[in-house]
Amino acid sequence: MITPVFDNHYVTLPERFYTRLDPVPVADPSLLAVNEPLAVEMGLDPNWLKSEDGLAMLAGNQMPAGSAPLAQVYAGHQFGGWSSRLGDGRANLLGEVRGPDGTLWDIQLKGSGPTPYSRMGDGRAWLGPVLREYVISEAMHALGVRTTRALAAVETGETVLRERAFPGAILTRVAPSHIRVGTFQYFASQKDVDGLATLLAFASQRHNPDLAPDDALGFLAHVVKAQAYLVARWMGLGFIHGVMNTDNTHVGGITIDYGPCAFMDTYDPAKVFSSIDQFGRYAYQAQPEILVWNLAQLASSLLPLMGDDTNKSIEAAQEVLHGFGPAYTQSWLSIFLPKLGIAGEAEGDIELVQTFLRLMAETGADFTNTFRALAEDVVPAGEGFAAWRAAWTARKAPNASALMKAANPAFIPRNHQIDAMIAAAVASDLGPFKRLMDVLSRPFDDQPEHSDLMRPPAPEEEVRQTFCGT
Repeated sequence: MITPVFDNHYVTLPERFYTRLDPVPVADPSLLAVNEPLAVEMGLDPNWLKSEDGLAMLAGNQMPAGSAPLAQVYAGHQFGGWSSRLGDGRANLLGEVRGPDGTLWDIQLKGSGPTPYSRMGDGRAWLGPVLREYVISEAMHALGVRTTRALAAVETGETVLRERAFPGAILTRVAPSHIRVGTFQYFASQKDVDGLATLLAFASQRHNPDLAPDDALGFLAHVVKAQAYLVARWMGLGFIHGVMNTDNTHVGGITIDYGPCAFMDTYDPAKVFSSIDQFGRYAYQAQPEILVWNLAQLASSLLPLMGDDTNKSIEAAQEVLHGFGPAYTQSWLSIFLPKLGIAGEAEGDIELVQTFLRLMAETGADFTNTFRALAEDVVPAGEGFAAWRAAWTARKAPNASALMKAANPAFIPRNHQIDAMIAAAVASDLGPFKRLMDVLSRPFDDQPEHSDLMRPPAPEEEVRQTFCGT
């Protein structure tokens, strides 16, 4: 077995960027899952992760040499309200490892105990949200969406009190970084220009190494473009993040913080699942607009680094932000046109896609299955769809079926299946979890033996609300 070589570049930043602390040890950890393909990609030995020493690290009971555990500080707008000091309230950044291809991977434990940023919380996680994030984040990766990844999950042998007692668990989450829009907001709100400049240089090196470390405007442009593509990918899958606060918006264009997220079954552009989103701020159709709002907060935070002429800096930042619309539209078309088997763009394509979506909403069509069925030339019945079909047929590429099968998944992590998987795991049955992980690792493949996982929920199975689990 090969012991991993750890480092932690974040700890080399000034001490006001974080609080140094170890995870809180747990009583009786046991391994639930290790993501072996991801471990290999990261240059980690899966056998070591499953060893006694590996389990001790994944549980937060023993820190490997070279690690420097810490909790990051950040701020953010939560549902539009300003919070000046948030931070990792139940997470601990152990450090990083370098993969065989040179990629640096942050390794973070989520549910590892209280920190100075816990805001009276216990810093723990229970089994349900841990397995939920494990399944959904890995499904998103398989669907081609940039995301944090799940390396491992352990049960702690302790109970966590929420509305009742649940088995405790810890998720090992990995990503190129855990830097958020809210991280920049924290230093901007402190009027800490040196801190902002240090953070910009660090984030640029991690995510845009070709940029000059002081190019705030160039950095903003990269984030705008990356986030425009990311949210377009969400829209193409019927994915609703549910809590798009600025502290949950990653500057690398990566999906982060899977709390009350969900995939739609029946297509409804106004759909909301999150129990805490009472006014639909983060509804499916609102996600692009909210992202622009979040990016405007990043732009505002970066202004002190854009030069001495504030008016010119504001104008330059506004010009970059105005680029989100065209970037999003182009990304949206690049995703939705292949879903319809269309290669290349022509006049009228936006209307063609929008008409199909409108008809789906009017008829209550299942988002995933309806798009997947197009690959077999199956269009929903009805006069509206019949008229649309003629225009669609004229635009289809010769290889339309292959295009659509590659763009439209057969399998997504449906909410009722996730809930059933969690209920089984709480009862010590990991079979449904393992099955979902296997099927969702190949979401575009026909898997007739698992066709039941394509089925939308029956009325009594429908999940109408999702919860953060914190």
